[in-house]
Amino acid sequence: MKLTVKIFAAALALAVASGCSKKNDVQIDKEYPVIDISAANAFPKQCSVIKRGESFTFIANVTDNAELGTLGVDVHHNFDHHSHSTEVTECVLSPKKTPVKPFLLVQSYTIPSGLRTYKVNQTINVPADIDPGDYHFLIRLVDKEGWQTIKGISIKIQ
Repeated sequence: MKLTVKIFAAALALAVASGCSKKNDVQIDKEYPVIDISAANAFPKQCSVIKRGESFTFIANVTDNAELGTLGVDVHHNFDHHSHSTEVTECVLSPKKTPVKPFLLVQSYTIPSGLRTYKVNQTINVPADIDPGDYHFLIRLVDKEGWQTIKGISIKIQ
């Protein structure tokens, strides 16, 4: 009887120990995704100039250690000189003004499931009849775990 109890106790201890080690093997994603606009062909970059009535191609590389989720862009006027910039370089701003017909774009882009790297290559059309001036180009990248990175770029639309 004592041998049976010892075997049972040993089996129970082994089961508990192996259960604990499996919990420790689970990898928890604690890293933010990365927005990279350092490539020579990346656009826009801080202080880029964009023309009204034309289109441009938004090019960036995005990465995550586990899996990418969603990507969004928000372009809005900066006529009041507020700041979202995440860049070190400051741009020369035009005088403050009241918007009449500012450009506004809030757009989501699909990143295929299962990717850890993705090259963004999206055409954005800028209407000809919008207010020229200072704008922000905000990029929001969220990974599958929910970690978010925002890159705020100041641009000028002429």
